[in-house]
Amino acid sequence: MHRRRLMFSAALVAAGVGLFSGPAVAAGPVAPAGHGVAATTGGNPGKGGPLPGGKTFSSPAERTVRTSPAGSAARTGAAAQAQRASGDAYLAIDLEAHGPTAHSIELRTIVTSEGAALDVTIDWGDGAADQVAVTSSGSDLRYTTHKYAKVGKYPVTVTVKDTTHGVQAVNRLDFVTSGSEYTAHAPTRLLDTRAGIGAAQAKVAGRGSVALKVAGVAGIPAGATEVVLNVTATNAAGAGHVVVQPGKDGFETGSNLNYAAGQTVANQVIVPVGEDGSVRLVNGGWDSVDLVADVTGYFTASVASGYTTLNPVRAVDTREGIGTAKGQVPGYGSFGVDMAGRGGVPKGATAVALNLTATNPRAAGHLTAYPSGQAAPSTSSLNFSAGQTVANSVIVPVGPDGKITIRNGSWDRADVVADVVGYYSTDSRAALVCLGGPYRVLDTRIDSWGRKAGPVPARTMLPERFDADTTNSDIDGWVLNTTVTNTTGAGFLSVTADPNTWPDYVKGSAVTPQRPVSSSVNWTAGATVPNLVQTSGGKGGIIDFWNQGWQDIDLIVDLIAWYQTS
Repeated sequence: MHRRRLMFSAALVAAGVGLFSGPAVAAGPVAPAGHGVAATTGGNPGKGGPLPGGKTFSSPAERTVRTSPAGSAARTGAAAQAQRASGDAYLAIDLEAHGPTAHSIELRTIVTSEGAALDVTIDWGDGAADQVAVTSSGSDLRYTTHKYAKVGKYPVTVTVKDTTHGVQAVNRLDFVTSGSEYTAHAPTRLLDTRAGIGAAQAKVAGRGSVALKVAGVAGIPAGATEVVLNVTATNAAGAGHVVVQPGKDGFETGSNLNYAAGQTVANQVIVPVGEDGSVRLVNGGWDSVDLVADVTGYFTASVASGYTTLNPVRAVDTREGIGTAKGQVPGYGSFGVDMAGRGGVPKGATAVALNLTATNPRAAGHLTAYPSGQAAPSTSSLNFSAGQTVANSVIVPVGPDGKITIRNGSWDRADVVADVVGYYSTDSRAALVCLGGPYRVLDTRIDSWGRKAGPVPARTMLPERFDADTTNSDIDGWVLNTTVTNTTGAGFLSVTADPNTWPDYVKGSAVTPQRPVSSSVNWTAGATVPNLVQTSGGKGGIIDFWNQGWQDIDLIVDLIAWYQTS
């Protein structure tokens, strides 16, 4: 079941036969017109990195350790081959494994023998073991799955006993789960090309890139599997976009950040760490741009904090006096926000996932969200210009008192809105499974299977299927980079879980979802605006994209990762 779901929700995306789409709906959901393919532009999806579960762990037959009869010495490789030639019974084990889900392993074993009766024991490395009896000689091929209670690294040992000849063989591989868990990190600047921090003091050239060392830097461990960065583009000479990825080869169809000439814009990025401990920021534009990156956390394949998604809850609105005093935040002013024990966030949460919005600012500036009890860091969570309404997704560590602090980095007043979309805690089970880079799964500007190119109409909802036919999805949250473009007026996008299952849409029995009040992306006329979105897909793995504006928009969605409980 899990392999089938991942095939629908990720593997087929890479193959170009990806997710399933439904039509935009106004008064309520209607039956889908057909299955939509992940629309792509400008290149080859999947180039440059494996899908989750695609990392292979292997131990070839040559590494088999064989114990001969009468207690003779163990033999491996060429010695085992010579032993076979000498007439002794041959016995070898070939192992290969991958992680189809966050916590599971699928192990392929090939046992080659001359004995007709074999006892096979698989020790999974967590105290559990499976035993299999093989009753024929030659090569025995089988796949065995196992689910781990916790993410981590496990030694998987396969022992085969040839009861006919009294021979035993052992082979082992070290398996690392596909899932990883989060550790909060105080906001810290790792890259600033304006100041020569983390890279040369120079703009990143058009179509150029910069490698940023992250593992082993600023308290990030060498074994970090992914990092959370707030990436900012500024001083852009022309329009363009930024892709953040683990390796040198690029994802030509996705983006993490879009910018216009002269614009300063930020977006949160969750990206795998490359084998060399670095990530690469690629300038997809034709003109130069300065890049800034601040770390706020990292993931490791070890027990830390899992994720729990929440229906968006408004935690702060200075226009209404929610979460703090009513009234705009003064220039260079700050305020604390109680997070633990409010809005579904439990006491003991290590970090919260927020959609942070600045609105009605009197002058240009930035907001910074950080743990309480600390001095304000020299980092930014989002940037704004005078009069602009702009949002950015942030993951903020929670202070010891259960609070976070939000600071207005402008010299003049601004309103602040914050919606909580999830939290991290040691009691949360969902682990991150991250793609190698952004995969484009929806582009309304392009024809897709079952959906003609065309914008999302004003005041309508577009449901998108991200999971297989399920009524109890084991994916707790999806991580998406959502971009709105071709805007002709101001508006905002809401991204929420759909309460239905896909068969409900097919049968015409889907209920009308309640129109949300939270915002994920805010835009003005003529703007192209991205934002990272973390959202549940509900019980059926369906996500609703609501155009809350009064004019049509085009929508682009790139899949980044998901949080999975199994």
